Amino acid sequence: MINNLELTSNEAGELATAFLTEDLSIAPVDQEWFTVLSSKPMGESWYVVEIGIEGLPDKWVVQVYDTRECDPSYTFVSPVSAEDDHTDLAELPDEIATVLITERDARVA
Repeated sequence: MINNLELTSNEAGELATAFLTEDLSIAPVDQEWFTVLSSKPMGESWYVVEIGIEGLPDKWVVQVYDTRECDPSYTFVSPVSAEDDHTDLAELPDEIATVLITERDARVA
């Protein structure tokens, strides 16, 4: 049976956020820190969803297909240097701060 329900921008954002927080092993209580920054349709078959932590410049870019599947090869983007002292993360839960530090450091590896 053909799925007549088209994927919406909001749904793509929700799917991407659920996928990312699961992939990063973020506890359910801390998942509210993740925010959809944008969800843009790319043609008729997929969306590019940008997810971030409010107040920080870092973001993950996840592709969500019309099949409601997320591409596991998402991208992390940050203007913050790996050598930064990470004081911008002081107010975050430890689990999220650790994920961000790991992602920032991985960009230079």
